[in-house]
Amino acid sequence: MTGRRLAIFGATGSIGTQALDVIRNYRNEFGLVLLTANKNAALLKELAGEFEPKFVSTPDPETAEKLKADPKTAWRFIDFKKATDLLRTDEIDLVLNALVGAAGLKITLAALIARKKLLLANKESLVVGGEFINRAFSSWRDYVIPVDSEHSAIFQALLGEDTDTINQVILTASGGPFRNSSREELEEVTPEQALEHPTWKMGKKITIDSATLMNKGLEVIEAHYLFGISYDRIKVVIHPQSIVHGMVLFSDGTIKAVLSKPDMKLPIEYALFYPKRRDQLIEPLEYSNMNLSFERPDMNRFPALRLAYEAGRKGGNMPIILNAANEVAVKAFLNGKIKFTAIPEIIENTLKSFSWKSIETLRDIVNTHLSARKKALELIQACGR
Repeated sequence: MTGRRLAIFGATGSIGTQALDVIRNYRNEFGLVLLTANKNAALLKELAGEFEPKFVSTPDPETAEKLKADPKTAWRFIDFKKATDLLRTDEIDLVLNALVGAAGLKITLAALIARKKLLLANKESLVVGGEFINRAFSSWRDYVIPVDSEHSAIFQALLGEDTDTINQVILTASGGPFRNSSREELEEVTPEQALEHPTWKMGKKITIDSATLMNKGLEVIEAHYLFGISYDRIKVVIHPQSIVHGMVLFSDGTIKAVLSKPDMKLPIEYALFYPKRRDQLIEPLEYSNMNLSFERPDMNRFPALRLAYEAGRKGGNMPIILNAANEVAVKAFLNGKIKFTAIPEIIENTLKSFSWKSIETLRDIVNTHLSARKKALELIQACGR
C-alpha cells in the first residue's frame, strides 16, 4: 500500500464521501486502510470496490451481516472494536473522524491515545468530551486538524500568530433557510423545508442543526476547546453568503479572515495535506463583484445558540446534556413527532431537569449522555399527549 495510510470513520456520510472525492484527485498519495459506515451497506460496498481498502467495518449489527454476506466485502470485514483498535497500530497514519454525534468521541480518543494525526469533523467529540480530553492529553492540539469550514478558517488565520494577541474569534453562520422567518412561520416549518439549506450540502442532522443555529452553538463549544479561547471572546455573526468562513480580531485591531466558495472539499483537502497546500479543486472566488453582509444572530427566534453558550460556560455535564437532548429532538422532528420550534424547548427543559455535576471519567460522560437522552425522550412523549 503506497502513500499515507488513511482510515475514514463515516465514509458514507457527507464529509466522508466528499473526502473520497478529494482523494480521487490524489489516488497515488493515499492508501485507504479502513472505511466504515453506519447503515449504508450498499454505498460502503460500492466504495470498497472502487477504493479497495484493506478493511471495512460498521457498528451496526444488521449492516455487518450484509457486509459479511457479500463477496466484495466479506474478506475485508472486521468488527468495529477491531476497527477502533486498528488506530493503535502502525497500519494507519491519518484518521478522518467524520462520524455524526457523540459516538465519534470513542474514535477521537483512540486516535489521540495512539498519537495519530486526527482530521476532526466530529464536533461532538469536543462538545461532550472537551473537559476530559483537556485533562487526559496535555498536547492533544498538536495532533488535531479541524475539518469544519469555520474551524479550519480560524486554524489557518492563527498560524504564526501569538495567541496572547487574540481579541476575538468570529465564527460565521449562513443563518439557514429561516433567517428571516417570524416566530409564527417557524411554528409551521416542515422537515422537508428545514433540509433545504441555502448554501451548503450536508447530512440531515447537521442541516437541521444549521436551521436551528444549534450547529453554530456546538461550533462555539468546539472552538473553545480547539483554540483554548474563553466563551466571551468567541462571537457568532450571520453571513448569508457563506464566503467568509471565519475571522480573528487581534489586539491591534487587525482582522484576518479566510474566504472561499462554500465547498467542503477545500477544508478537507487542506486537512489531508496540512501543512502544504495542493492543487485547486474548485473555481476560485470572483472577488471583484463580491457583496458581503454580516448581522447579529437573533437568539430570541433561535434560542438554541443561547442555550449552547450557557451550557458551554457552565461546563461539567451541561454540554453533554445539551448535545444528547439535541440529537434526540432533531430525530423526533425529522420523524414528524415534534414541531421545529419544539427542538430548543426540549433541549432547554432537558437541561433544566439536571443539576450541574463535574465530569471526571468516561463513565460519567456515558451515563450523562444516556440519562439526558432518556429525559429528552420522556419530554417528547409528553408533547404528543
